This record gives sequence, C-alpha cells and structure tokens, in this order.
Amino acid sequence: VTSHDVVGMVRRRFHERQVGHGGTLDPDATGVLVVAVGNATRLLRFVEATRKRYTGEVVLGTATTTLDASGEVTGTWDMAAVTVDDARRVVAERLLGDIDQVPPMVSALKQGGVRLHELARQGIEVERPPRRVHIARFDVAPGPEAGVLAIDVECSPGTYIRSLADDLGRLLGGGAHLRNLRRLAVGRFTIDAAGPPDTAPLLPVETAVAHLPRVDLAEPGAVHVAQGRVLDAAEYGFAGDGPWAVFGPDRLLAVYEAFRPPGAVKPAVVLPQQAPEDAADR
Repeated sequence: VTSHDVVGMVRRRFHERQVGHGGTLDPDATGVLVVAVGNATRLLRFVEATRKRYTGEVVLGTATTTLDASGEVTGTWDMAAVTVDDARRVVAERLLGDIDQVPPMVSALKQGGVRLHELARQGIEVERPPRRVHIARFDVAPGPEAGVLAIDVECSPGTYIRSLADDLGRLLGGGAHLRNLRRLAVGRFTIDAAGPPDTAPLLPVETAVAHLPRVDLAEPGAVHVAQGRVLDAAEYGFAGDGPWAVFGPDRLLAVYEAFRPPGAVKPAVVLPQQAPEDAADR
C-alpha cells in the first residue's frame, strides 16, 4: 500500500476529493501517515515541517539498489566482527546533529519535474545534491538476530532512514541495508492515536497546527485576520518568530508568519469561514 493508495481510501470514505498526506511513507514501511481532508490540506506543510520518529533494522553485510530489503543485492561483506558498540561509536562521531545526506534514487523527490523513483525504475541515475538534515537522536541496540541492529531515530523532515542505514554500513567498513521501517510519530501525531484508513479518527482542523504558538483574537482583530490583512505583531500579540496559529472567538482562522518590514505579520493560510458543525469534519 502506497501513501497515494491511502489518500484514495480516505477520499472514498468521506466522499471528498480534497485529500492529501503530510509526508510520503515508503510502501514497504508501516506506521503513521498524517492525512488531511478538505480545507485542512492547506495546513499540511506545517505538519510536514515537524520532527519525525522511526524504528527499523539495519542488516549489516549486504547493500542493495534501493538501500532497503526490496532492492537487488549490489555487494556483500563479512561484518561478523562488528559490535553494537562499534555502531554506536560511529553514530556518535558521524551521524548525529547536522549532517549532509544525499537523497536516494528511490525517493519521491522531483528533479526536472520527474520523481527520482520514476527515473530509477527506468534504470536512470542522476546526480543529487546533498541536503542538510538534523538527527536529534539515533539509538542503536542489538537486533533480533546476528548481524542485525535495531535503530530508533528522531530526525528533521526530509531525512531518509534508508540512507542512514547505508551510511552506517559504509562507515563500519562494509555495507548495509534497511528493513522493517516503522514511523512512530510525525510531530505530535503518534502511532498510539493512529488507526487504519477506514476507521482512523477524523480530528478537528486545528489539530494540524497544535504545535504552533497560538494567538487568540477578539473582534475586530479576528475580522482583519479573516480578511487576510497584514497586521502589526505587537499590537495583536504575536510574540517570537512564528509561524502562529490564529484563532477567533470560536475557531481557527489562519496561520500567520513574519513579514517585512520587521514587526509585521502576514497570512500564510487563511481558512474559509465555515459553519461550526462542519469545522470538525474538514
């Protein structure tokens, strides 16, 4: 099942064409996929910008074309002497904090308007510039069998766990690939609160921006926000760097972000006015 398949399931469930997901999950992976319905799709970029958590297994001694268990083997090494402590040392020295990562050819990134995985299926490999990502936590433990490491990673958006597995194998003097990838969290959306596409709870729209600083406005400020006006930050109570979730007396109105000149804020997304009974469904 692909992320696109899940979107199709949710479309059919709610008879709603406007459905999107907040960050592709590999077909071979399991776990959390945040799906938005209706006007909530306009807020997905704020969901995508949050930290992710994954678990998985790194199989030492075998590299593959896809960097995971679905690919063809490209090389094998005898890595029986590698220990968990060896892996932890490499992670601490080379794979924590800000690192540069080359996106894999099997990713959903676009280059020249074409997704990389579509090029990979045609046997085409193109140069991909490295991207800076942040690895906040990378725990390594013994896996379920010899030659396999269990990993638990918290990272910035845009991080490829299969690339981390490949990097770890190379840094340990051989090769490796990823298997059993599971996404446990996307920001505040965790596996404990998730469900299958046909039964997962439909949450209020403001859940998508619950991690953002909140600004509550009464009239006439709420009217100005609903109209999409640029506002003076100090006058309306916007503090910090933003973005901010802006609420009126009874609902989420918009998400605002910093604007020039300094001290001004502008709308990033303004939600259409809805009847209260519809708001939770969109």
